[in-house]
Amino acid sequence: MLIPLGVLGTFVLGLAGWSAYVGRKAEEMVPAEGKFAEVPGARLHYVELNPDAGGPAIVMVHGLMGQLRNFSHSLAGQLAADHRIILVDRPGWGHSSLEGARPGIVAQAKMIAALIEQLALDKPLLVGHSLGGAVSLALALDRPDLVRGLALIAPLSQVVETAPAPFRGLLAPPVLRPVLAWTVAVPVGLRNGPRTAAAIFAPDPVPADFALAGGGALAVRPKSYMAGSFELRTVPTEMAALTARYGEMRVPVAILYGRSDAVLDPGLNGERTATEIPGATIELIDGGHMLPVTHPAETEAWLRRVLPT
Repeated sequence: MLIPLGVLGTFVLGLAGWSAYVGRKAEEMVPAEGKFAEVPGARLHYVELNPDAGGPAIVMVHGLMGQLRNFSHSLAGQLAADHRIILVDRPGWGHSSLEGARPGIVAQAKMIAALIEQLALDKPLLVGHSLGGAVSLALALDRPDLVRGLALIAPLSQVVETAPAPFRGLLAPPVLRPVLAWTVAVPVGLRNGPRTAAAIFAPDPVPADFALAGGGALAVRPKSYMAGSFELRTVPTEMAALTARYGEMRVPVAILYGRSDAVLDPGLNGERTATEIPGATIELIDGGHMLPVTHPAETEAWLRRVLPT
């Protein structure tokens, strides 16, 4: 039996309204807690810790479906004892918003570079986790004058032909992306959320407070689905162009990976990349993909060892 168009339309509008409600509630539970900076193409939300510290500043860039609390959950506070720390929501993520076209990796790197210049940071260490590692690599290749080095934690640094299993639900055709984002993405995300988080963190456990303290709740919003779907479909082409330039890298690069990372292959994105970037180093530790949350002590110790003075 065909569903009357009026009934179908009411159902779709109901889903859209409910999805908007869930998104608002997520933002109430994980509110903006920092400042905003206007840069070309975006309004960036960032949190600054210990602005008067004497040590080199550290800028931290999160990965796919993440936001800045991925770093503040367990890691950033320890580093802020003696460093100025800038945690930033990437353009279109967390509480950062966009003005104009949705940006890819290179465009996002330009926006983060604009933030570094606006805050007058003196060659900070740029820390990128997962897809934030790709953004960090793009920034350092285009603007090596702005950073003293890269510290990449479980970075996306090579072309990955097959989307990681936890993110395959984001592979919507662009024409269907808005429809899915405002209808089924939120209920499916809520239903599958614990299983997806477990797959991303594996083999490490998901902290009980990650939804709030780690910002995980913000992943279940229509805008997050839109951003994640766009990035997952566009990064292979951008990564192909990026990897071809690794021989040009002129800043120190250090890479940290968990041996049991179930999201990105440490051999491909860690060890291979370390051989392609002049002078790059690679360190492997026991753990999965979310090292800043699950192994903060080891991650902090590594960051302190590799931080250029």
